[in-house]
Amino acid sequence: MRGLVIKNTGSWYTVKAENGKNIDCKIKGNFRLKGIRSTNPVAVGDHVVITPNQEGTAFITEIEDRRNYIIRKSPNLSKQSHIIAANIDQAFLVVTINYPETSTTFIDRFLAGAEAYRVPVTLVFNKHDLLSEEELRYQHAVMKLYETIGYECIEVQATSDTSNEFSVEKLNPFLANKITLLSGNSGVGKSTIINALLPHVNLRTADISDAHNTGMHTTTFSEMLELPVGGYLIDTPGIKGFGTFDIEREELTSYFREIFKFSEHCKFSNCTHTHEPGCAVRKAVEDHYISESRYNSYLSMLEDKEENKYREAF
Repeated sequence: MRGLVIKNTGSWYTVKAENGKNIDCKIKGNFRLKGIRSTNPVAVGDHVVITPNQEGTAFITEIEDRRNYIIRKSPNLSKQSHIIAANIDQAFLVVTINYPETSTTFIDRFLAGAEAYRVPVTLVFNKHDLLSEEELRYQHAVMKLYETIGYECIEVQATSDTSNEFSVEKLNPFLANKITLLSGNSGVGKSTIINALLPHVNLRTADISDAHNTGMHTTTFSEMLELPVGGYLIDTPGIKGFGTFDIEREELTSYFREIFKFSEHCKFSNCTHTHEPGCAVRKAVEDHYISESRYNSYLSMLEDKEENKYREAF
């Protein structure tokens, strides 16, 4: 029987079978050994083949080929990867200018990872209602930066009141009939946004830690939530750092859209844009055609081959 993995709680997976029933499944014992270098061989969004048993549960015996996926280094000490979700149409990265602050390095790492796996990203700037005038000015400058590169940016606050121009309801046309991954640092308000869009789900939310202005984890596993407008929203645990995985140094340039555009004019085809003469990218940074924050993110990812770098909270 075929099915869609809609929830992963670590040892068990909930699969929505083709007959419409949700079935609790485990991975067949030897399945893990088939060369899948990841801490979770099966991910939310995977299409799988299952074999039901007498207890009413089932074994996952096969994963169908993935269209794409979003991956990061495993949060534990292993050198393996962790697949956040598979077969997605788009990702919404929820960011906050404050309460807590999302760094542009984190945003850039996520965008580069999504570019690598051909997943379109929309940046959702949350907590509009909490920002001072100065913070709002900064938010608009950051939005302008990413819009200029070609990324859609939306400002919201976690209310479903349609009379409010920043209501999360404005996300619905973008979500309709698509499978959307919702991601971001802990504390940026992913659960609150989901509760506003899907009141019946009633996800747990947590306060921001005052001491560090950082978020607390409330979601501990990934889950696909069916949307009234059609499609699914994939809720994921908040992530502190986003160390990309399996991206070669030579490929990195092509995952920064504006750097890639200027790199075609570099004197050397294998230019790393760090020190070479005739580098069009560094010239573009000097002339403010490429922002320093984006260039610095590129450099930080270039240095990323150092062990354990990904565990820093960017």
